[in-house]
Amino acid sequence: MTEEDTLERLREICLAFPQAVEDAASVGRPVWKVRGKLFAMRHSLHGEERWSLWVKGEPGLQEALVTASPDRYFVPPYVGRHGWIGAYLDVEQRWDELAGLIEDSYCRTAPKRLVAHLGAE
Repeated sequence: MTEEDTLERLREICLAFPQAVEDAASVGRPVWKVRGKLFAMRHSLHGEERWSLWVKGEPGLQEALVTASPDRYFVPPYVGRHGWIGAYLDVEQRWDELAGLIEDSYCRTAPKRLVAHLGAE
């Protein structure tokens, strides 16, 4: 999968959520937000040309993923101490798993009223 294909797949997943928007002028390239709050970002690790996805994770999930699959997941700098999960995009990934992580991050960020729409659709 090319970098462009990967980015398009991320867009498709992230923009499917209620009121999700893409912002190219923020810390990642791009980031996805709901009501001005960041829930996912594509990021190139500093000093490397290696794209990754960063999402918010539930307590304990970051450690479990990084321990089980360090070739696929990592603790991102700066936000990793807050439970964010990094997923390398230049390795074979399970896209259903990434979509689930993005959905969880969205649900942790969006207002409850918007999250309630997910079950109703």
